[in-house]
Amino acid sequence: MKTKAFKKIYTKIEKITKATCTIRATGIGNEEMAYVGGKPAQVVKINGDEVTLQVFPGTMGIATNTEVVFTGKAPTLKVSDELRGRFFNAYGEPIDSGSAIEGNEIEIDGPSVNPVRRQQPSEYMPTGIAGIDLNNALVTGQKIPFFADPDQPYNQVMADVALKAEADMIVLGGMGLSNDDYLYYKARFDDAGALDRIVSFVNTTDDAPVERLLVPGMSLSAAEYFAVEKNMKVLVLLTDMTLYADALAIVSNRMDQIPSKDSMPGSLYSDLARNYEKAVQFPDGGSITIIAVTTLSGGDITHAIPDNTGYITEGQLYLRRDTDVGKVIVDPFRSLSRLKQLVIGKKTREDHPQVMNACVRLYADAANAKTKQENGFDLTDYDERCLSYASDYSEKLLAIDVEIKTEKMLDTAWEVISKYFSKEEVGIKKDVMDKYWKHN
Repeated sequence: MKTKAFKKIYTKIEKITKATCTIRATGIGNEEMAYVGGKPAQVVKINGDEVTLQVFPGTMGIATNTEVVFTGKAPTLKVSDELRGRFFNAYGEPIDSGSAIEGNEIEIDGPSVNPVRRQQPSEYMPTGIAGIDLNNALVTGQKIPFFADPDQPYNQVMADVALKAEADMIVLGGMGLSNDDYLYYKARFDDAGALDRIVSFVNTTDDAPVERLLVPGMSLSAAEYFAVEKNMKVLVLLTDMTLYADALAIVSNRMDQIPSKDSMPGSLYSDLARNYEKAVQFPDGGSITIIAVTTLSGGDITHAIPDNTGYITEGQLYLRRDTDVGKVIVDPFRSLSRLKQLVIGKKTREDHPQVMNACVRLYADAANAKTKQENGFDLTDYDERCLSYASDYSEKLLAIDVEIKTEKMLDTAWEVISKYFSKEEVGIKKDVMDKYWKHN
């Protein structure tokens, strides 16, 4: 072993696998970064003086005498206002032809915020997407995933949320994005003139899969800078956390660890929680809100990834295709924002809770009517009106392409229900009904 400019350098590798290499070294930190033959690597296991490194691009071309250089620190990110409008890779290096960032260098994946410094989330965060804001209003400091099938347009939804949400800063963490998806995000942000309030960390399908493990840490470290140092309302968008979990499984399997449910590592819950628990509302006004995408395998919500995610997060937003209107909607039955009661009717208009409940109840009646229809039973006049209402409700409020402000959203809900039902059928309190009923 030798040192050079305060870096430890080793030239004897004892064991090499497809993705890892093992050397004997002392004074090395867990998760410390290194370069193996110039390839970026990270310490993933220390057993006495036996140190195992995950080589992100793989170990092809690495020999037993390849030089291993330790950096003396875990992955870091330089933070400053220069992050605005920039695109970076999983290592925090620019991929947009811009110059390197100047700023304070901080380690990523630090501890979550001390509970003493946290405040109960209480600020409404409109996304501009009616299917979310009507039935599942979000709160600053909340953590919530989209559950979606891989073929659904969740990247479109995430880009829409980024551009419509009332947040001071947006941080995008893209994991396993196709080049088309990456260019889509870049073009959408640029065309909207919103780059100055968006920071993006991107791992594409052309990059090493295990590099995805760094993306959430980079994204959340940038978010903490703007939330803590600038007292900003920050929205972090992470997509796709299923690919993040798959990368965890790759590392676990290559280290011969015994897998848990669905071939996932036993540490899956804590690995996911380490990221999601960075969501926080600070007393001074800064906040970090996390919306993530978890793609489902064959719609299986019991798989280990969505199952663990459901325990950690405060609800879920469920995307499904409504064949009756031919659009993807935010499913009002399977979606849930556990914190919405903190803001609807308090930070939004007084009629919000009543309208939300009435719309979903009538939609449930429509589902029952559809079941009767599919089984060959006669439909009542009320059933027929419920089915017509359900199509309008999906088209004008639940579809992911409906982007309207909260006030307009509530007005639209009143117009839809009053078109098909009488005051007595809607079941809304009389004082609210008298003030907002839209029927002519």
